[in-house]
Amino acid sequence: MIARFLRRGDSRRRAIETLHLRINEASRRPPLYTQLGVPDTVEGRFECLTLHVILALRRLNRLPPPAADVAQDLVNSVFLQLDASLRELGVGDFGVPKRMKKLGAAFYGRAGHYDAALDAGDAGALAAALARNVLGRDEPAAAAGLAAYVVASDAALRGADLDTLLGEGPSFPDPAATGEPA
Repeated sequence: MIARFLRRGDSRRRAIETLHLRINEASRRPPLYTQLGVPDTVEGRFECLTLHVILALRRLNRLPPPAADVAQDLVNSVFLQLDASLRELGVGDFGVPKRMKKLGAAFYGRAGHYDAALDAGDAGALAAALARNVLGRDEPAAAAGLAAYVVASDAALRGADLDTLLGEGPSFPDPAATGEPA
C-alpha cells in the first residue's frame, strides 16, 4: 500500500481522505460528548477533531518514510476542511485567512502541550491542558476521563504501522470504556 501511496495521485488523495474521514468519525463518537464532557458545540467539535488529528500525527511522526508525507497531507486535508467549514458558517472571504491563522496557532499550540504531557507521562499536565482547551474550564479533575481516553488512544496507536493507518484507519478505543465520566 505504501508504494501505491507514493506512486499515484488519486490513490494518495483517496488514502488521505479515508484517513481523515476515519479520524473525523472517531472525533464524533457520542460518548466523548455525553460522558467525557466535550461540549457539543462548534468549538467542542473543533477541539475533539484537533485532539484526534494530533494523536494520529503523533503516530505518523514516529514511523519511517513516507509517513511524514502522509502526516503533511493529513494536516493539509484537515485545514482545507476547516476553511470550508468557516465559509459554510458564513465567514467572509476577508475573514477566513485571519481565522485560519488563529486555528493554526491553536492547533500547533495544543499539539505541543499534548505531546509534551504524553511524552512525559504526566497525566496531571495532560488533564490540565484538556480541561483548558477542550472543556473550556480550569478544572483538571473534570478532564480526568478525557485524559484517560487520550492516554489509551495513544497506547492503541503505538502498534499501528503505516499500512494499517492508511488501510483500516487509526484504532481509537471506546471512549465510554476508558475513563470516568466528567
